[in-house]
This record gives sequence, structure tokens and C-alpha cells, in this order.
Amino acid sequence: MNRIEIEIKLNRDRAWLLETLSAMSEAELTAPRTPSEHNPEQTWSFADHFIHTTLIEQNWNAMFRRHLAGEPGMAPRATADGTPQSREDVMAGIHKWTERWADEHRGKPFAELVRVGLAVRADTLALLAELDDDQLASVIPGAPWADGTVGGILAANADHGRQHFRWATDGSLAPRTD
Repeated sequence: MNRIEIEIKLNRDRAWLLETLSAMSEAELTAPRTPSEHNPEQTWSFADHFIHTTLIEQNWNAMFRRHLAGEPGMAPRATADGTPQSREDVMAGIHKWTERWADEHRGKPFAELVRVGLAVRADTLALLAELDDDQLASVIPGAPWADGTVGGILAANADHGRQHFRWATDGSLAPRTD
């Protein structure tokens, strides 16, 4: 994808998500929709899914910056003895991390969640404006999202919001990779 296609996708999908969620009542936004993948006694709402995507986008922006600075974009995950963590252990850690973020934001008005997301999206768009075409095409070793390029993963933020909306709408969880 080129930068124009990426920007269009990011803006179009965010506008769709904001229009769709803001048309819901507070009760609809905060009603239990899916079981938490970290704590099966906790449920996630549309609002929880929305704020989750903000955390991931923020994390991806940091990953892009590390990668472009010549550092590993994807930090290897290892156990205390240095052996690589299993995928199951990696995902358990990610679910715990995202649950803490959801807990931190749970109960806040939707307008506040949008404000937090807008700050992160502004950072994403600023980053997109700073990158040249070679940087957008740069592959982040080990990145499992999109085509593994900075540009492809940037655009995947739009898909991520729609994916979580779908899960919350269905009230079920599909295997996740985030």
C-alpha cells in the first residue's frame, strides 16, 4: 500500500467505527459482549474492544520507531532462563497486559476513550507523514501482521478496529494474534 491508500484506509475505517459506536447508547457500549481472554470471569464490552485497539496501535507505533532506529522492532520474548517463550505463554502475557489497559479505562465515558484514541491516531498519522517510501516498505522481522511491512501494519490498524467490532457484535472470540 502507498501512503495515500494507508491514510484513506485509516481515516475511513476510524470514521466508520466512531460513527457506529457513537450511535449506540451507553448501555449498549458497556454491556458484556465477549469473555476476557485473560480472566474468564471478566467480560469485554464494545468500549473495551475499542480501547484495546488504541493500546495496540500505540504499541505498534513504538515498534515502528524502534525498527526504524535500527533496534529490534519485535522484542524477543524469553523465559527467566533465556529460552524462547511458547506462543501460549506469549499470548497469556499479551492478554494480561491488554486486560490491565481495559481495566484502567473501563467505566470512562466513550468521549474520553475517543480522546485517548485520537491522540494515538494523531501520532500514527504524524508517523505516516514522516516516513519515506523505503521506510514504509521496510519489513519488521518477525512481525506477524499484514505483510510485515511498516506500511502494511500501519494500515492494519483499520482492520483491527473492524475485527474487534465484529467479535463484540458476534459475542464470541476467534483465535487472536494481537
